[in-house]
Amino acid sequence: MSSASMKECLQLQILEMEMLFSMFPNQGEVKLEDVNALTNIKRYLEGTREALPPKIEFVITLQIEEPKVKIDLQVTMPHSYPYVALQLFGRSSELDRQQQLLLNKGLTSYIGTFDPGELCVCAAIQWLQDNSSSYFLNRKLLYEPSAQAKPVKNTFLRMWIYSHHIYQQDLRKKILDAGKRLDVTGFCMTGKPGIICVEGFKEHCEEFWHTIRYPNWKHISCKHAESIETEGNGEDLRLFHSFEELLLEAHGDYGLRNDYHMNLGQFLEFLKKHKSEHVFQILFGIESKSSDS
Repeated sequence: MSSASMKECLQLQILEMEMLFSMFPNQGEVKLEDVNALTNIKRYLEGTREALPPKIEFVITLQIEEPKVKIDLQVTMPHSYPYVALQLFGRSSELDRQQQLLLNKGLTSYIGTFDPGELCVCAAIQWLQDNSSSYFLNRKLLYEPSAQAKPVKNTFLRMWIYSHHIYQQDLRKKILDAGKRLDVTGFCMTGKPGIICVEGFKEHCEEFWHTIRYPNWKHISCKHAESIETEGNGEDLRLFHSFEELLLEAHGDYGLRNDYHMNLGQFLEFLKKHKSEHVFQILFGIESKSSDS
């Protein structure tokens, strides 16, 4: 790589580090392996230092809300990043080796979806905040000692996904096709906001999430995941019988303009019917006014 393009890479790295320091302003949230790393790179870019500076290496401590755990994300930026892959590794004292391995596999494959030249540390952090909870779920069940050999356990997962809106015909088709192709049940509520619920075995739900989310759906997040260990086929755990599109009336008389808000009262009734009323507050941050309380 020529020194000119190397300098372009280092300028992008400095830019990304400045973004990270503004996102994590508290002392100790971003710990550089070498406290002079950025100064040395700036001196190299200005031409006052001739030797290539050491790589930027740092650890960011992320506080995950649900469950309340910390993840240390270790990051190394090769000199040619973002044109070559970033080296990332997430660690948590709350994960066993297998879970940590799976978490990092998920993170690496997500980072692999970025094009060369795209900065991706902030996206990796967002991915961990959105997705890591499913790797921590149900750890207690795995550790209950038992005298007899354990039957094979599967994880049944239900994900509640929130998007600012879902209108586009091709996106709606993609969601429905993924729901029908994979062995999952649930619904996709189109409109504003857009809500998707998907339930089934963990690997099917995760594949569904990956399929609809990539390559470029930015404003979407998994707000809540419910996970249950089962030895059966999971059919008795399903709250929905198929994967369907849910079309509710919009509030007001907007027709199909792009600013219509879904009738949340109707949506709450729908959730009650499917024993999922508790999710309403998680999705919208409002208590559901239940008549029987």
